[in-house]
Amino acid sequence: MEELRKTPLNHIHKKMGAKMIPFAGWEMPLLYETISSEHQKVRTQAGIFDLTHMGELKIYGKGCELELAKLTTNDPTKLSPGKIQYSLLCLPSGGIIDDILVYRLEDGFLLVVNAANTAKDYEWIKSHLREPVKVENLTDSLALIAIQGPDSEKIMVNIEPAVSELKYYNFLETKIQNFRAILSRTGYTGEDGFEIYIPWDEAPKTWELLGEAAKIAGLSLAPVGLGARDTLRLEMKYPLYGNDIDESITPLEANLEWVVKFNHSFIGRDALFEQKASGVKKRLVGFVALDRGIPRQGYPIFYQEKKVGVVTSGTLSPSLKKNIGMGYVPPALEKPGTVIELLIREKKVRAEITAGPFVPPRIKK
Repeated sequence: MEELRKTPLNHIHKKMGAKMIPFAGWEMPLLYETISSEHQKVRTQAGIFDLTHMGELKIYGKGCELELAKLTTNDPTKLSPGKIQYSLLCLPSGGIIDDILVYRLEDGFLLVVNAANTAKDYEWIKSHLREPVKVENLTDSLALIAIQGPDSEKIMVNIEPAVSELKYYNFLETKIQNFRAILSRTGYTGEDGFEIYIPWDEAPKTWELLGEAAKIAGLSLAPVGLGARDTLRLEMKYPLYGNDIDESITPLEANLEWVVKFNHSFIGRDALFEQKASGVKKRLVGFVALDRGIPRQGYPIFYQEKKVGVVTSGTLSPSLKKNIGMGYVPPALEKPGTVIELLIREKKVRAEITAGPFVPPRIKK
């Protein structure tokens, strides 16, 4: 078996008593105390996450915005330096290679990609770029720490006062002590928060500085593992690559048409345009269980005794104390209020399809 990679914060997680698990080729913290307690800390105060396993790719060179535009469903040519887009890489079939963040730098773009897809994305992008545009994999040189929760700004201003003026999906390049950092107002929890990109070796110092900044503010900053990161994103109905979206799913099926800009040419555009005209055969929906039973990935979905789809994500919502999930059903069943059935351990469990996120987001616009 291939040896698991370790982030520069690995020793800190172990010292804090984290339960470590393999994830996308990395050894990562699943939890420190409990998933529910860490989840609630993020919803009510602030939590700190090690996200160094995420991939970072830099695209640069003359005309890089036009080359990148050929690969992404959103339009990066519309970005000015300091702005960020959520976007997708697609196959010619329209299937989703990855969902990514696109940062517009002064001298190019930084793409933040899913950990399990870093190598795949790098090779895909590299194979489609024309000279003099290049792509460089920065994953081994950058660390990524996030803080999320309603108290995030009060903590971050003690590191960099300028973040108080930073709008959602914007970033600034600055220095923390004597090293360069990118601070972005982004996250995948539905709470206000920041993601901090620093040189690999500066990660332990940055983790410590954030803890000190919380103490200065008189606030709590709890370490949070992958378990609560998953429950937080699911309450927002944010898709997880490998669960809710993959190369067999298109953006239109996954309710991600809002990041597909048909006014520019990109790989997969023709297939998506055709699907838009003919209509999708399945759609990603959220649902709340009406009976007891926690939905899990792979569980069948039934409607009037007929199997119509499959659960892609599910959990007990720590905020709602209800069992929630997402899955694909025919478009005729996507209307909120429709009652479906989930097969959980050989027992049929009723669930109601809902609109919007399960928990209202609290993002500072």
